[in-house]
Amino acid sequence: MSEPSPIQQAVSKRIAALERTLGVRLFTRTPRGAELTIDGQAFLPHARELLRVAERAVASVHTGRRPLRVDVIASRGAASGLMRGFHRAHPEIDLDVLMLLDIETAIAAIRSGAIDASFRAVAVPGRPLPEDIESVRVLDEPLQLLTGPAHALAGARSVTVAQLAGHRIWMPGIVPGTEWAAYYDDLVAEFGLTIEATGPNFGSDALLDTVADTPALATFMGEHTRLVWPADHGLRRIPVTDPTPVYPHSLLWHRDNPHPALATLRTHLATTATGHDAAGTWTPSWVIPR
Repeated sequence: MSEPSPIQQAVSKRIAALERTLGVRLFTRTPRGAELTIDGQAFLPHARELLRVAERAVASVHTGRRPLRVDVIASRGAASGLMRGFHRAHPEIDLDVLMLLDIETAIAAIRSGAIDASFRAVAVPGRPLPEDIESVRVLDEPLQLLTGPAHALAGARSVTVAQLAGHRIWMPGIVPGTEWAAYYDDLVAEFGLTIEATGPNFGSDALLDTVADTPALATFMGEHTRLVWPADHGLRRIPVTDPTPVYPHSLLWHRDNPHPALATLRTHLATTATGHDAAGTWTPSWVIPR
């Protein structure tokens, strides 16, 4: 009779150690080889399930199989629309869509691997992106003025930036220190606008209710923002021109991220991206022009 191989010996030792831990015999030797005992037969389906759970755990963090995790800031904004378009074009790719608040949180999540990409305005003045973070500009979104039916500009088909001087533009969602706060600070400085961020932010529904009922207030909204309001609100979305302020959405990711779906997302956005810094538009000077 031949001696057991090193692999057989190692397996036998592991089985013996498992049997000592469980306090039962799992196998018994017969002339035909090892066979499961009654306890072994009871244990087998649970062992197989444990192996399946372990395989799923490994697959969940394998970059080729786990969902692509993308931060879109807000569910009704332009970035969310870009991701919906990507999903329609590539329904076979699993997605996890998250909403983080500020750019520092998003960058930290990218660098730690918690997310694969984030849509942002790229940077804040004096705070450049880390060297290991890549970015590409994917959408310049025109701003529109949103007014109630009794606002002085409600009947206009379009308004110039100069016409907005002296009007109160209420945006309670602006958070100091964020990239969008820096954007609106520059817009105010450049054109002498009055943007108020006072009061608690109760969300878009409360903002729309207030603008609809208050003739003295208006707000800015991105052209691609998707909102629904009651018909009796009579709200107006009015294009802003001469120049048109555009909000520059970019995609951020870690240069060493190997997720194959990330490359697919970047290619998709490159084919749908609009022209940047077009004539008649405005963005702050600190926005990366690529």
